[in-house]
Amino acid sequence: MTSSFFAIVSRMKYIDRWALMRNSRKENISEHSHEVAVLAHALAVIGNKRLGKNLNAERAALLGLYHDTTEIITGDLPTPIKYKDESLQKAYKHIEDQAAHSLLERLPEDLREEYESLFLPRTEDAYLLQLVKAADKLSALIKCIEEGKTGNKEFLQAKDATYRKLQDMHLPELDLFMEEFLAPYHYSLDEMGDLS
Repeated sequence: MTSSFFAIVSRMKYIDRWALMRNSRKENISEHSHEVAVLAHALAVIGNKRLGKNLNAERAALLGLYHDTTEIITGDLPTPIKYKDESLQKAYKHIEDQAAHSLLERLPEDLREEYESLFLPRTEDAYLLQLVKAADKLSALIKCIEEGKTGNKEFLQAKDATYRKLQDMHLPELDLFMEEFLAPYHYSLDEMGDLS
């Protein structure tokens, strides 16, 4: 028997983000999920190394990597619509849960349990999920910064709003990342220094 799970997951590259915005460079959910995985991993490592925590950085990366996979089925609903009111938010969450189950059912039974906790996270992942949410917002801020560097003013308000949301999260790992690692996203390649 064949399984279409991985073939469908590979289609994340066809789902564009920021559909309501004029983009100088399109971004798909596959690229975004990779960046969120890298950032979530970094936040967990910062928590462990700088704050003495015992976080599973690899699990944070996996949760980040799969955090938007259901959008293969649902599409990327723009943030202003997704969070417009509580009833819409609940309805969309229900649709996401149905999409997660639909994707999981495409896996052979013996593999399903391994992926189930990535699509339907466990309560013990609560803090890691906060880091993934922070990484998701960081990725959005980085996109806004990149668009601004090209002269695209379309993302100015989104940049300010996203920056405020990140500050309001009050996560020490996030605060440390923003203090130490955010500024270079504004730099040109030459300003980052010699890569040789």
